[in-house]
Amino acid sequence: MTKWGLSATILAPARDILRFAAYHIDAGAHRLFLYLDDPESDAFAPLKAHPKIRVTRCDAQHWQKLGGKRPVKHQVRQSRNATHAYARGTDVDWLIHMDADEFLVSEQPVGDVLGALPATVRTARTRPMEQLAGDGTRFKAFVPNGPDRADTVKRLYPNYGAHIKGGFLSHVAGKLFARSGMDGLDVRIHNVFLDKDMNPGEVELDGIDLAHCHAKTWEDWLAAYRYRLEKGSYRADLAPATPRDAGGLSLHELFRFIEADAGTDGLRAFYREVAEDSAELRARLEAEGLLRTHSLDLDAKMQRHFPDFTT
Repeated sequence: MTKWGLSATILAPARDILRFAAYHIDAGAHRLFLYLDDPESDAFAPLKAHPKIRVTRCDAQHWQKLGGKRPVKHQVRQSRNATHAYARGTDVDWLIHMDADEFLVSEQPVGDVLGALPATVRTARTRPMEQLAGDGTRFKAFVPNGPDRADTVKRLYPNYGAHIKGGFLSHVAGKLFARSGMDGLDVRIHNVFLDKDMNPGEVELDGIDLAHCHAKTWEDWLAAYRYRLEKGSYRADLAPATPRDAGGLSLHELFRFIEADAGTDGLRAFYREVAEDSAELRARLEAEGLLRTHSLDLDAKMQRHFPDFTT
């Protein structure tokens, strides 16, 4: 039986952390390595009590063990913790690094999908599907890279599609399962390195999607928007989806332009076109074969695995 696990560095309310953990335990994870970016999180005690979870407070002592002070950038903290987890994960066959708003979705048991891969495969990439803002059950599917992607995205999002990579507000890279036992593996956010070899023996993983709940509601998105613009997935150093010589803007530049032109109302119009679970967007996605429906059922799974958690 193929065993798999995940690692995550999480800064979120305790309820969200426990829902993330419960979902993946329910999905068959053998081991969860969870690193609490807030060492005082209320999630620590219930996580610690679960036999499938190894939880770490990311306090000064933890960072000292990993070689120094707490890294300023959260991306660096994630990578160091994920690399640490991989070295610890000797009781699983595969390990994936994820964020707390990402959920593995598969019709077959995840372990069966991974177990069917040839022994020559050492890394396997699961691609995202991005949640639409509504009741949480509908997602836009990944549009594979190729000559038709740009036209597909423009049909879906006529006003902003040229500037949205793959039609997603978040990443299209997905996340990577790494087979255990590769000594010295360095885990990054979307890739791994073995010496200078990036993603050794990589394949695209059919049968497992990465449900990314990047934008739950307009209010949630707007609350996270400023941080993402300065330090996160909309920051200035990320490249545009369309080459600049073809008129492309990065998301950072697009959002700056929208705000300067129309302020929050402009951002609201953007969000309505590309992220809201509207009848219009559902129809466009369905016409392209890109509408997915799946209930994550997070509250019920949290109650099943952490029945004593009440706050």
